[in-house]
Amino acid sequence: QVQLVESGGGLVQAGGSLRLSCAASGIFFSINTMGWYRQAPGKQRELVADITSDGFTRYADSVKDRFTISRENAKNMVYLQMNSLKPEDTAVYYCNARYRGSNWYEYDSWGQGTQVTVSS
Repeated sequence: QVQLVESGGGLVQAGGSLRLSCAASGIFFSINTMGWYRQAPGKQRELVADITSDGFTRYADSVKDRFTISRENAKNMVYLQMNSLKPEDTAVYYCNARYRGSNWYEYDSWGQGTQVTVSS
């Protein structure tokens, strides 16, 4: 099982930057895709960005050219650099990992979430 711990959220003014980090630990065979999702009050959880173990990335249209996802496979870490933040980026951000367990089955794991608040 993989445990995920996020850090780096907080309060920032519009136009500012924040960097989220997520550390994965536990017993697993491999971690495939790692990503960030967010959920604003009254809205569904949505994909922000994810990255495969080979480095392929995808982004939500709303964050392209502002956010950058990166990963350190050796440390089982994933990061989200968020620049030019907007009030509509305010949400709880969740780290996600899709991993292969020692039994070879694939699983999803979620972090506890970190609050990002962007003031106007």
